[in-house]
Amino acid sequence: MSGAALGIEIVFVFFLALIILHRYGDFKKQHRLVIVATLLAWYLCFLMVFILPLDVTSTIYHRCTRAVNSSPSESSSSNESHTPPASGHHECFRPWSYIPREIMPVFWRIVYWTSQFLTWILLPFMQSYARSGGFSITGKIKTALIENAIYYGTYLMIFGAFLIYVAVNPNFSLKWNQLQTIGIAAANTWGLFLLVLLLGYGLVEIPRSHWNGAKKGYLLMKTYFKAAKLMTEKADAEENLEDIMEEVRKVNESIKYNHPLRKCVDTILKKCPTEYQERMGRNMDDYEDFEERPNAYPTEKSLVKLHKQVIYSVQRHCRTQVQWRILLEQAFYLEDVAKNETSAARQFVHTFQPQEPENKVIQHLYTPTVEWYWECLLRPWFHRILAIVLATFSVIVVWSECTFFSTNPVLSLFAGFIQLAEKSYNYFYIEMVCFFTIFFLSICVYSTVFRIRVFNYYYLASHHQTDAYSLLFSGMLFCRLTPPMCLNFLGLTHMDSSISHKNNEPTSYTYIMGSMKVLSFIADGFYIYYPMLVVILCIATYFSLGTRCLNLLGFQQFMGDNEMTSDLIDEGKELIRREKRRRQRQEEGENRRREWKERYGNNREDSARNRNVQAVQKESSFTETNANRSVSSKYTRANGRNERDRIELLQDAEPLDFNADTVSEEPLDSDSGRHQPGGRYLSMSRSRIFDDV
Repeated sequence: MSGAALGIEIVFVFFLALIILHRYGDFKKQHRLVIVATLLAWYLCFLMVFILPLDVTSTIYHRCTRAVNSSPSESSSSNESHTPPASGHHECFRPWSYIPREIMPVFWRIVYWTSQFLTWILLPFMQSYARSGGFSITGKIKTALIENAIYYGTYLMIFGAFLIYVAVNPNFSLKWNQLQTIGIAAANTWGLFLLVLLLGYGLVEIPRSHWNGAKKGYLLMKTYFKAAKLMTEKADAEENLEDIMEEVRKVNESIKYNHPLRKCVDTILKKCPTEYQERMGRNMDDYEDFEERPNAYPTEKSLVKLHKQVIYSVQRHCRTQVQWRILLEQAFYLEDVAKNETSAARQFVHTFQPQEPENKVIQHLYTPTVEWYWECLLRPWFHRILAIVLATFSVIVVWSECTFFSTNPVLSLFAGFIQLAEKSYNYFYIEMVCFFTIFFLSICVYSTVFRIRVFNYYYLASHHQTDAYSLLFSGMLFCRLTPPMCLNFLGLTHMDSSISHKNNEPTSYTYIMGSMKVLSFIADGFYIYYPMLVVILCIATYFSLGTRCLNLLGFQQFMGDNEMTSDLIDEGKELIRREKRRRQRQEEGENRRREWKERYGNNREDSARNRNVQAVQKESSFTETNANRSVSSKYTRANGRNERDRIELLQDAEPLDFNADTVSEEPLDSDSGRHQPGGRYLSMSRSRIFDDV
């Protein structure tokens, strides 16, 4: 089993990162390099979270073996004869997830330095490259280098400040290992600063979101609020797209085929929606001598700017359209849940059938009765229990963050759990404690990264609606937050020797990070006392201080005791009601058309079959007398004319929005028109063609 657990987790984490990225990114439309870079960043960060518990158990096993090997020599040097080793040393067996000592350092070096290369060099460059509006690879690279010059210069200044501090201090001599440690310390300091901010929000918001999800009507009111805000954003995106398309139309009309910049215009047109391309393509056949008006044409720089605006506006418009459709489905479903809560039949009834067909296995197991019990009875209690469990974990994390520096006595609960299991060498218990601890920390941090939104520049939208810039930015955040989070976890469990102050064998991850004693004010000050600020951030999040501040600044947030929130809820409720009526009318029209075809489709086939039979009879009776042939042909023409009138009426008189309740019961009038307002359909002749229906 040596290394088998490592291989299994490497494969599992890869597919986990791939599934999550598929939910947010679009593999078909986005550039492959963007997908690969983001996937690699997410994969490496998730890998750190899953592999670190295995590193902890392997380190405990190494400590055990060292203690067993050192006990015989100690006993032989003492005067006591044949003193047996401690009983715990006999239980020192190899864990099932043991990773060889020579593998873990190499593994952590590859993972850590690859993630740092991504977050500090490659991903920022790819961000600028993805947002660039250049028409060539060289132009995009040039723009990306110019935009990142200030970015790279800032970090060089920070690193230089640390370097000067170490050079001035006479107690240190500059070596390569120490320089490496300084760089790691600078990166971890920046990551820890942001980590505590995100962790303080997630520790409170995640349990509270599940608790509020169990309240009746809370999710529906919040959905109404989101609908009102999304409609405003959707209208703004449509207006912005119209303005940009108008500029593209003017450029398209001014630059003809013989202009040198025509290729740039064609590139811009390819990024426009299909309906706008068809509309603009009608005025592209003119030929004009561009040398007559040299000052009337846009420059290449203005076209680059326009290209960038087109990419942004089209992506934003598509995103708001998809989000609006998804939000409507959520609102309709929550309204169905509210209606079915008082159902005596205990059968879940949907107002609208799902647009996508469900799996037959799920449809067979998840029956309307099962769905009613889950949505109306079990799900609220499930959210309450989950909220209590998560809140308990949050309290333990906050307490441990404030007390993990105390080693005698041990106040950190996570450290106490690990030390208790270490005495009996219960590796499975140690792995479970480590896994759930770091997994909960990562959920609190990563979920905040997925929730935050910086205007329209950074926004992770599900259902394949996240742009390339936001995907790359999320990869940068993950790579900067995960290493300090792993160090913080080792500090909470006292597996870091700089915290425990014991001469124990360090973990392979701590060995790669290096000794922070080079920068004592960071190792003994910032890393220990700064995480205590998580208490203040949790209190601020609990009382929604950040939400209230944003609300005062004009950014509407969902607050139950606010007048603006109530107005937006009412507005969203009216919008959902309108969309619901429109969807109902659309489904009623489709049902009527379906019934119309089912009812009269057979009659059309019968009439066509009768005409074929009559044609055969006409050929067989061709040798009869002229009188009989005249009568037969006359009858055939008359019958064919009546059949054609009936078929034409059935094809043309199909209504789009027909209301059966408005049909009058009066006799059909032959002199009136075929179609009158109010949904009344009258015949065209005196033959009463509907008598046989």
